[in-house]
Amino acid sequence: MGELIILRHGETEWSRDRRHTGRTDIPLTARGEEQARALVPALAGIDPVRVVSSPAERARRTAALAGLTVDGTDPDLWEWDYGGYEGITSDEIRTTRPGWYLWDDGVIPGDAEHPGETVGQVGKRADDVLTRVRPLLAEGDVVLVAHGHVLRVLTARWLGLDPSEGRLFALATGTVSTLGTEHGRPVITTWNVPPK
Repeated sequence: MGELIILRHGETEWSRDRRHTGRTDIPLTARGEEQARALVPALAGIDPVRVVSSPAERARRTAALAGLTVDGTDPDLWEWDYGGYEGITSDEIRTTRPGWYLWDDGVIPGDAEHPGETVGQVGKRADDVLTRVRPLLAEGDVVLVAHGHVLRVLTARWLGLDPSEGRLFALATGTVSTLGTEHGRPVITTWNVPPK
């Protein structure tokens, strides 16, 4: 059985500034492009049966710079829809909601382009992605290129945990992680590995 290789896209201005970046399609910074190019050696030994990306340009560009050919995009790999918190930092949110924590408190509705999602809704999207990719793993490795929070939720679901347990898996920009199995059970085989 292959492994599920997950890449978080490289740095953007908003990720650098810790702004919630869900559906707003922000390009990679120069550093983000460097991070993506630096992934080439880590991916050189793999021959994935499929590479699937979020539709966001920042994810597709990361894949291309990392030397991957994207076979298709999956809208279920879009980042968490932060609703009314799109583009806002956690510190800014806490000025009106002291103690706010995304994983516990969720988001407020935004405009028509950013209606917002619950962690359960993100978990459902992650489950749908996993349902589609699991059969492919019988043929070899599959690469997913996406965003921090959705990949954290996807990892929790891979492990059979509640979507909110994604809070346990910090994930930096421009990193590679692998999800696999041990004795037929899902495990994390590497996590949050930066390029060398």
